[in-house]
Amino acid sequence: MTAFLGIETSLTGRRWVGPPPETARLADALQQQAGLPPAVALVLARRGVTPETVEGFLAPALRDLLPDPMGLRDMGAAADRLLAALKTRERIAIFADYDVDGGASAALLLDWLRQSGHDATLYVPDRIDEGYGPNDAAMAGLAETHDLIVCVDCGTLSHGPIAAAGGADVVVLDHHLAGPDLPDCVAVVNPNRQDETGDLGHLCAAGVVFLLLVEMNRRQRLAGVTGPDLMAMLDLVALATVADVAQLSGVNRAFVRQGLSVMARRARPGLVALADVARLDRGPTSYHLGFVFGPRVNAGGRIGQADLGARLLATRDPGEAAELARRLDELNTDRREIEARVRDAALAQAETRGLEGPLVWAAADGWHPGVVGIVASRLKEATNRPAVVIGFDGDEGKGSGRSVSGVDLGASVQRLAAEGFLLKGGGHRMAAGLSLTRDALEPAMTRLAELLGKQGAGEGGPADLRLDGVLMPAGATPDLIEQLDAAGPFGAGAPAPRFVFPTMRVAFTKPVGDGHLKLGFTDGGPVSVEAICFNAAQSGLGPALENHGGRQVHLAGRVEINHWQGRQRVQLRLEDAAWVA
Repeated sequence: MTAFLGIETSLTGRRWVGPPPETARLADALQQQAGLPPAVALVLARRGVTPETVEGFLAPALRDLLPDPMGLRDMGAAADRLLAALKTRERIAIFADYDVDGGASAALLLDWLRQSGHDATLYVPDRIDEGYGPNDAAMAGLAETHDLIVCVDCGTLSHGPIAAAGGADVVVLDHHLAGPDLPDCVAVVNPNRQDETGDLGHLCAAGVVFLLLVEMNRRQRLAGVTGPDLMAMLDLVALATVADVAQLSGVNRAFVRQGLSVMARRARPGLVALADVARLDRGPTSYHLGFVFGPRVNAGGRIGQADLGARLLATRDPGEAAELARRLDELNTDRREIEARVRDAALAQAETRGLEGPLVWAAADGWHPGVVGIVASRLKEATNRPAVVIGFDGDEGKGSGRSVSGVDLGASVQRLAAEGFLLKGGGHRMAAGLSLTRDALEPAMTRLAELLGKQGAGEGGPADLRLDGVLMPAGATPDLIEQLDAAGPFGAGAPAPRFVFPTMRVAFTKPVGDGHLKLGFTDGGPVSVEAICFNAAQSGLGPALENHGGRQVHLAGRVEINHWQGRQRVQLRLEDAAWVA
């Protein structure tokens, strides 16, 4: 395909790729038949929306998209066991993963049980001392004082630890890829079990938990009991769905749309406190879930006390929420400093090894296990390849990986473990975790690269920037951005729209913050637009644009509304630029 606007190499070294002909044709049909602006039509066409489906897509109804919970195996057994524990006042423990999905899943169950008049114990393992998922000592300890242990966002591969639970019953609510055999317990509800035949593999754990709550409410309703308001809990499902990089399609998209509406009401103390500590003065978007709320909730599990995030999301006490949010915000600041050091070293190592293969990876002694996943995500974004980053402590390394669309990293890591390259490994399509010995590092990464290459990893250009079309300053209005937002939410599987403002002249540039650049531009008409380019000095865009010398330039990025001191202005979040030939 010909490069968009003929840009083979931009100022950041990327090739620009525009919409294919079939997308453009579908966009034309949406313009003509649905009366949509060209920019909105292009975005919807990229998602495969047709004139016949556009109305339902722009207003997704959860009642129409919510699957029958009983379509998941073991759902009935899980619902019956939880309801029995509730009825007979049994002692319940919730064993949760330390990330956002685990914390939100635990908070959903804790909230539902609390509203039903029952408390439960929360247990979140320490990332460094215990690692991911159930372990023998923790499960045995919980079993001594509890009748039922519910594992959320973990447990599918935990045969030994679940056996160690002894006299307690165990229910697993998870979404990570399962092996051929399941642990011996009351129920394993997981859309990614090998014997599942449905199409719910894109759910995160909180989505699975929500379906369980739907089924338990249904059973209670048949018994004449009114259960908690589940629609008010969709804020937690939305947060987990975005933060866990679940595909924003089908019911996930409805979860997030409805969940954002719930968040805007500021009813959950933990999320209110997060918004306040982040100085968010308006209703959140999917961007805020992924890049403002998510990192703070994760910070406790990464470098601090593992249960802080889950406790924040579960508390109903505004004072406790404010204190937990403050602590998490401080930990997130510390996390960024640690991440920056590891990121720079990992990128340098990966560049030395080469960035053209199907896998980008880096490993070293002393890298904090709490940030290797974030750094892997940064490498993936920089190279458009699956990335793995591993930190060694002695002879054992713990690592995390992130994948690109269309490449199932979790399945490849699980196969790597089955072939004996790893001590432990698993995950889902977009993310995975692993541990291995030092001697196994090189052969394991070589084999993983082979497995990912067979899925097509590395075939796309690492520098491709996909664009939806062009915009002119006069057309970039708040109304247009509101219509673009209606095509969202955006995230995994639904990238936010990117447009090019072609043949612009830079009116001014102004360094702001720590290495960022603000600029204004115009096409010579009466309307000018301001842009913000984050990390401009680091990307090379800053020096180039500051020294533009009057040259015309194509500017690419995402249009948004900038809220500042009670005013709203259209702003371009600048990602790339190219000089006009």
